[in-house]
Amino acid sequence: MPLPETIPVKFTEEDAEYISVRPVKRQTFRLRELVDMVLCVTGRDLPRVQQILRTGTVVYHFYRYKWQGFDADPAELAQLLAEFPADFPEGDPRRVFQPNVCTVALLESAVAGRAPVEIERAAAKKKPLFAARSFWDCLLALANQQTVGGHPNSATQQDHPNYSKPSAPEYAGYSFARRGDLYRLTLTPEQSATVSRDAARLAPRSLRAALDALGAPVRVTFVCPRSSQPLGGTLSNSSQGT
Repeated sequence: MPLPETIPVKFTEEDAEYISVRPVKRQTFRLRELVDMVLCVTGRDLPRVQQILRTGTVVYHFYRYKWQGFDADPAELAQLLAEFPADFPEGDPRRVFQPNVCTVALLESAVAGRAPVEIERAAAKKKPLFAARSFWDCLLALANQQTVGGHPNSATQQDHPNYSKPSAPEYAGYSFARRGDLYRLTLTPEQSATVSRDAARLAPRSLRAALDALGAPVRVTFVCPRSSQPLGGTLSNSSQGT
């Protein structure tokens, strides 16, 4: 059976089954729209996408979507998934982090289960009065920080026996939920402490409470929208993480 072109979908807030007065909404999705939403949950995992289409339900953005499940032929589904963005392949220059493309940074806590704090460039780039740098500048500086013996230092000391090369975020794949590529950097204890100090001095007031509750950050994930990537290259169909 060929894949359906349109799918009638019912959706409601995830806890609506416990509160009967909340309305159930209906909408007709094109197949590509439905698959796009499913990919935000599964990533490019063909068996999982196939399973969700068959079961006919998915939770996305606090809403539960339901439809009449259907079997998707693996070959047809693979052909459809090939039309969506994929990870940049090995050797593609776009796998190298480009700070000017980044629009969001996610600070992650050492505390298991604690949600990361999302920091938008537009807000974090505003400098406090008399400040030489913004909190956003400080976060991006982590990506090219040069260290000697674990502490920031100048490039003139590269001959020091404990010198380490500038750190760089590692490519972590394309995120459908974020509509962009992820670049992750694990922070040293010194970098974590620096981020906490910079947050207290430079972060927008609207973010400070969330950053205080986060505790010591252990990792920062930079999000670069795919449409903003300036270089060319061929996309692969490899699986990705979100």
